[in-house]
Amino acid sequence: MRRIHLLPCATLSLAAALLSGCAGEKPAEEAGAGTEAVKYGVPVKAGPMDSLLLKDYEPESSLVVPVTKIDKAKFPVIDVHSHTSMSGIKTPEDVDAWVRTMDEVGIEKTIVFTGAWGDEFAKQVDLYLSRYPDRFQLWCDLYTENIDAPDYSERAVAELERCYKLGARGLGEVSDKGWGIDASEKTALPRDKRMHFDDPRLDPVWEKCAELGIPVNFHVADHPSCWRPLGPHQERTPDFQIFNLYGKDVPSYEELLAMRDRMLAKHPKTTFIACHLSNQGNDTASLAKALDRYPNLYLDIAARDYELGRQPRTGAKFLAKYKDRIMFGTDMGREAKMYRLWWRLLESPDEFMPGRIWWRYYGLDLPDDVLRALYRETALKVLTWD
Repeated sequence: MRRIHLLPCATLSLAAALLSGCAGEKPAEEAGAGTEAVKYGVPVKAGPMDSLLLKDYEPESSLVVPVTKIDKAKFPVIDVHSHTSMSGIKTPEDVDAWVRTMDEVGIEKTIVFTGAWGDEFAKQVDLYLSRYPDRFQLWCDLYTENIDAPDYSERAVAELERCYKLGARGLGEVSDKGWGIDASEKTALPRDKRMHFDDPRLDPVWEKCAELGIPVNFHVADHPSCWRPLGPHQERTPDFQIFNLYGKDVPSYEELLAMRDRMLAKHPKTTFIACHLSNQGNDTASLAKALDRYPNLYLDIAARDYELGRQPRTGAKFLAKYKDRIMFGTDMGREAKMYRLWWRLLESPDEFMPGRIWWRYYGLDLPDDVLRALYRETALKVLTWD
């Protein structure tokens, strides 16, 4: 079982006190000297586990449930979200190894976000497409040098066109978590200088994508828990605390989604793919409203296995209803085990599966028509294959 790291300084006795408070019951020290604490009708007594740190708590489940092993996806798959950097691809031999893994697990084609433009993009074209033109599609990154210069938009469009001629068939992953397009806390400009998705400087770029017929994959905001304080009520484990934005100089989660909406409304002819379920996988009802409002908005499910796996009935219904708007993606490297965990989640009815977050997953058991659309058919319709 994967080690789960939670609240390094908290003990189970502290957690018990917090839970008791949530249940409307008083911890032992508040109930009065000599009063026994009771939680859900069970007396809470001292014992050896009181000194156990939550980060060391790895319960071995006694639940006996089916375990489905799926080595290869039921239907051919197009992975619409991967990265050269995250996949560790540096040499032709690395590419060969990736293709072998793709064959083993059922990946027909992989979309690679190169994170590059200029000479670096040309190098990656040679690395991938000279060897496997039918197995990979490369996307270039947004040109972001000297964004304050008056000619920025013209230069960005020119670089996009150059990369398109070299073989780029999409733009992305373009990211804004609040620090500005493709910026971080270390590289962010002053807040009034940052470039966000609805910035007029990007209008010519989005329009050029529509003209060329290529989609834009964009990452807006982040998981909503990032705007919550770190502590005992933080939803995700400390493994994810590096992404926390609480109290930092960034727009709110809601403001960033509003920027997304203004971009979508302003450029109805441009195809936009919001990766990671647009970071609204925790609230598919709100996400559905955005899909209904903006017909040029599509989604990928990359790296949001934990959102779908904790709400299998709601998640399955959402994927079925919008199967023509949602595509499969990984964003989690290129190991065979990673792909196979996805197949088990999407294809099986298994319960209580180990996941990457604190909570367990439950299989979605998707029907064949939804699997076909998610795995391949929607990507064939939405992406550019010329």
